[in-house]
Amino acid sequence: REKLRERRKAARAEGKDKQAAMIIPVRCFTCGKVVGNLYGKFIGLRNAGAEEGYDEGEALTSLGLKRYCCRRMIMTHVDLIIKLLNYNSLERKGSV
Repeated sequence: REKLRERRKAARAEGKDKQAAMIIPVRCFTCGKVVGNLYGKFIGLRNAGAEEGYDEGEALTSLGLKRYCCRRMIMTHVDLIIKLLNYNSLERKGSV
């Protein structure tokens, strides 16, 4: 686990941690548990653990997500912010 922490710190130092630019649901839609702050940690654990055989299920369990509804919120999140920025009407040329 200490190796994972070191890799996450290195990724943040390099600017690879893009959690601030994502639109993540703050709470689980089903039970209401706060899960928005766990997405960045999940991505770090998943990426760092891929080399060591640390799978997604173990990463979610280590974050304290035991209910399948909360696990679904984290695993099925799709980052659409870059696609949504293409439709910003204020940045279009020729807009009123």
